[in-house]
Amino acid sequence: MAKNTANLNETDTEQVQDQSFSRELYEWFEAILTALMMVIVVMIFFLRPANVEGPSMENTLHENDRLIFTDIGFTPEYGDIVIVDSEGLGKFIVKRVIATEGQTVDIDFANATVAVDGVILDEKYISTVTANDEAGHEYPVAVPPNSVFVMGDNRMHSTDSRSARVGFVNVDDIYGKVIFRFYPFSKMGVVE
Repeated sequence: MAKNTANLNETDTEQVQDQSFSRELYEWFEAILTALMMVIVVMIFFLRPANVEGPSMENTLHENDRLIFTDIGFTPEYGDIVIVDSEGLGKFIVKRVIATEGQTVDIDFANATVAVDGVILDEKYISTVTANDEAGHEYPVAVPPNSVFVMGDNRMHSTDSRSARVGFVNVDDIYGKVIFRFYPFSKMGVVE
């Protein structure tokens, strides 16, 4: 009889250990699934990924850089790098906001300067000067209501608001502000 009791105790102990392991495995699975769902919700509603195509934002951003952008609490301001739905180009583009509604943009192509409301911008972020006129506007030009004027940082290789193909960008066509580069890993960080 004592032998059967010992066998039952060992069996009971093994069952308790199996149940404990199963419970722990279930709790880990539940925690991972919850975390994954939270990441998906954040990515759908708050943060979104984007990919840079072409050289128009060099040297700030490069082709195939992977970005995170958001539209939560976002109102476009000078210097913001934004994701734009460009109907004229038939694709999403990444550009920098140069002026917002009501401001006046004046580009002097001979001297390669950009002025907003009469003040020449100190554009440390550009990689090439603003020397090519895309014939989209006669300058100076006022930015219409609910619109922005955008340009790429690589001015000689950017189709932007200077071109009639892009023109002024309606604020409703801005998907959000770029806040972070997550790839390549060597350049991971906040985007300015």
